[in-house]
Formats: sequence, C-alpha cells, structure tokens
Amino acid sequence: MALIVQKYGGTSVGSIEKIKKVAERVIEYCKKGDRLVVVLSAMAGQTDSLIKLSKEITDTPDTRELDVLMATGEQVSVSLFAIAVKSMGYDCHSLLGFQTAIHTDQIYGKARIRKVETDRILRELDENRIIAVAGFQGIDERKNITTLGRGGSDTTAVALAAALKADLCEIFTDVEGVFSADPNICTHARKLDRISYEEMLEFASLGAKVLDIRSVEFAKKFSVPLHVRSSFIRSEGTMVVAENREMEKAMVSGVVYDKNEARITITKVPDRPGIAFKIFDPVFKAGVVVDMIVQNTSVEGLTDLTFTVTKTDFQETIKLLKEIAREIGAEKVLGDQNIAKVSIVGVGMRNHAGVASRMFEVLSKENINISMISTSEIKISCIIEEKYTELATRALHEAFGLGNENEKK
Repeated sequence: MALIVQKYGGTSVGSIEKIKKVAERVIEYCKKGDRLVVVLSAMAGQTDSLIKLSKEITDTPDTRELDVLMATGEQVSVSLFAIAVKSMGYDCHSLLGFQTAIHTDQIYGKARIRKVETDRILRELDENRIIAVAGFQGIDERKNITTLGRGGSDTTAVALAAALKADLCEIFTDVEGVFSADPNICTHARKLDRISYEEMLEFASLGAKVLDIRSVEFAKKFSVPLHVRSSFIRSEGTMVVAENREMEKAMVSGVVYDKNEARITITKVPDRPGIAFKIFDPVFKAGVVVDMIVQNTSVEGLTDLTFTVTKTDFQETIKLLKEIAREIGAEKVLGDQNIAKVSIVGVGMRNHAGVASRMFEVLSKENINISMISTSEIKISCIIEEKYTELATRALHEAFGLGNENEKK
C-alpha cells in the first residue's frame, strides 16, 4: 500500500466534468489500496478573474487582502472535488492551507514554505479518507493567509510529499511529461522518460513551464520521486529522479527558451569597490530576480554593467536604477525588452568537450548574434534577439540530435 501525493493543475479541474474525471482517477488508486493526498489548483482562469475583480477597485490592491481573495480559488476546487468523491461512494475531506497546516513566511503573493504539519493529514488517512488539500496557499506566524505565487500548487504537493515521506509525488498537468524542447516549436520533440533533479532545475529556471522551480528544489532536497504526467491520457510521463550514469551518456537533454527576459545596461559606472553592491542591493531588496550579469573591462576607471531581469520587473527596475545611477555618478541607464534566452541543458556536458563551441557554431550558421553568455556545469545560455527564438530552438534541437527518429538525419 503506497502513500501517494497527486497534484492536478487548473486545466485538469477546469470544469465540473473534469473534476469528476479527476475524482474517478483518484478512486482507481484507492481501489488498488493506495492512500491518496490530492492537491488541487484553482479552476482554469479563476485566479486571473479574482485578480481582475480586485483591480476594478484599484490598480494596486493591498497584498494581504489580495492573498485572501486569491486563496478562495483553491477552496472552490477542493470542496467540489470532495463533493464529487463522496457522490461516488468514497470518503473525502478537503483541507485549506491553514488547516493542514502549511506554515510560510510573511511575503504576500510569493510566500515561501517554512514548515508543514502532517498530524491531521495522517489521522485522516488512518480513517481511510482521501484528503484534498488546497494548493498555492499557507498561513504565516500571525495566522494570515498567504499564497505561494504562480506554480505554487506544485510546491505545495512536493512539500507535502516530503513531509509525509510519500512513496511518490505525481504532478498531473496538460502535457504528457517533460520534452526535449517545446513541442509547439519542435514538432518532433521527444518526451524524456527520466530527467535528473539538476536538469529539471535548469529547465524550470530557464523558462520551461512544466514544473515550478521551488517544487523541484524541494524534491531534490528531500529526494522525492516526481512523476510528471498528463491528466487527460493514461500513458507514463517523465520521472524526475536523482542523476545516474545512464543520464550522463547524452551530451544534451533538451533546449529551453524564455521570452520573459529584458536587458538593462548602466553605462560609464565608476569602477571602484562597493559600486556593485550599491547597484544591486536596492534591486534585490525590491524583490527583483537578476539573471545574467556582465561587466565590461574598465577603461579610465569607468565600466559598463549589463544584466537581465524578467519583463515583469523591467519598468520597476529601470526606474530604480535611474535613481541609483545619479547617486553613483554613472552616465545613463539603457533597456531592451526585445530579447530572449535560449539554453541547452544536460548532465552529460560534464563529460563531453566542445558543447559550447557546437552551440555557437549552430547559431552562427543561422546568422543569430549572441549578446550575452552564461554557463554552468550542465547548461549554456545565450541572449539573442527575440525574433530568432523559434529558429534558434529548432536549429539547436536538430543539431544535437534531440528529436525522435523521424527528425534525425
């Protein structure tokens, strides 16, 4: 008898009929003797609708109250799911984040999980109930409702699986698993049977939308086996597990792109100790995540500093940096939102030489200019013009032989 945590995303529970289908699928596991904890997202589009309602009042709704509002989406899902399960003759209790309880910090809108209590869930499981937990939400030390940000239900599921020492965590979504590239761009992209935690972390951080990066961090830290699979078909998906020797045989596992990138350059920055801190400390305190950073060679005591942020944070960061530039005596702040990041990922890079040169050669042949480069042991990322994103992705996917047999030449 296995203890399994399952998570179903918004498209999986987007209608009453879909919720019934999920209930039927969960009951199939119970019939085999498994114990189930089911984490649900809000019904597709509901969270956006709630945010839209708040913005009909003000463009800047209070963040605490916005979390209270958004958390109602998951409450609807878990209650409807529990009703569906009970109507089919099985017992089920729905639990909200504060009832579970999932303790977080106090950063509304993107809270981080600090601790997960399991006593209540375990008691409920011992009474042969299916437990439905509202994803995406928790409670802070002052008993305020918090939300975990986009993709937070993935994180809820993996955190619960880790705390409960579950045998498996299954993430059900609208795709069949993790692919070697976006199938919408590379029609012969191959579904990966297995992928390492490290590779999945890179995929998630570099733009792949399959899993929230924090959920993968939890899974890696607590060795939670993850199974990414489709809600709508019964085939096996992709297992996210610890790295093994078999994975190292492939030089590259996949190509990932991210169009949610913007570049900022501060020109003629005084090149002296402490300047980088003066630039980035206010940026970090504003909650802006900085990705690539490049500093040019100093000329006559001045240098240019370039880095990337998300398009979402672009305007706020530009405004903040213009003030900082005046304070430190820099010349000006430039921005460009017409860029994208394309990356190749693979644990096999550790043991294969020439991967970077091959990537640069492929982009060169397509006449695609590289403006920034970032590397780690298992990934290489390049900033290019956004209009070349699809071309670069397809060219790299083919060059590294990542597609199925029909695509390989």
